[in-house]
Amino acid sequence: MKAEEVARLLRELKSGKRDEQEVLELLKSGPLHMESDALHFPDHHRVLRMGLGEVILAGTKSTDHVLHVAEKYRHRSDPVLFTRLRKKQIKKLKPLFPEARFNDTARTMIMHSPPEAPADSDRPFVLILSAGTSDMPVVEEAAETCRAMRVPCMVKADVGVAGLHRVLHQMEVLQKAAAIVVVAGMEGALPSVVGGLADSPVFAVPTSVGYGASFKGLSALLGMLNSCAPGITVVNIDNGFSAAFAAGQVIRQIEHFVSVSK
Repeated sequence: MKAEEVARLLRELKSGKRDEQEVLELLKSGPLHMESDALHFPDHHRVLRMGLGEVILAGTKSTDHVLHVAEKYRHRSDPVLFTRLRKKQIKKLKPLFPEARFNDTARTMIMHSPPEAPADSDRPFVLILSAGTSDMPVVEEAAETCRAMRVPCMVKADVGVAGLHRVLHQMEVLQKAAAIVVVAGMEGALPSVVGGLADSPVFAVPTSVGYGASFKGLSALLGMLNSCAPGITVVNIDNGFSAAFAAGQVIRQIEHFVSVSK
């Protein structure tokens, strides 16, 4: 249930179009709705509290478990994001949920996906940068998270510090973005460079891309945590979802305060 739906119900209650019992029954689909079973306890109220509906980490679940959870949301309207889907799970889900948005690179599915919000509008947007194209699964996971949140995002790939001119070529968009997600493996240097060029919050994502001494992303993680650029927030290895969610919350707060101030 979205904030505008709750506001509409309250207006209808106040005007007499609905009585108290009707409104109570409708609100039960949100905070008072306690549907659950042995495999899943839905949080239908999350989109109202946090701006994003349920998020299901699918990779460690059986295919039958994922299908069971997806069925819970078939007849609802809020976006539901499934992350880290395995190929077998995607193959099973696609014919059963043809209306859902799938991204094979990101390994995601969005049920009831909202229309894509373009980053070339007047709205603040999230910029997602990747050091290399090997980081694209994490980049795409971040982008799909923004889309599920109805937050405009722009992706710029392959701007790693091995060719510093590639980063500098993005100066205009770096200055325009309201929040920036920087995805990098190897030594994880790109967020430090970006943090010294942009005045927006930077959310750094270390990836497990790299050779032996990268220790599956640990080197990038430590490099980002030890960044000399101030104000960089670092999430866990390969966690494009969390970085994009944090960046999306920045956008939502900006729009909220602009709306309140009008």
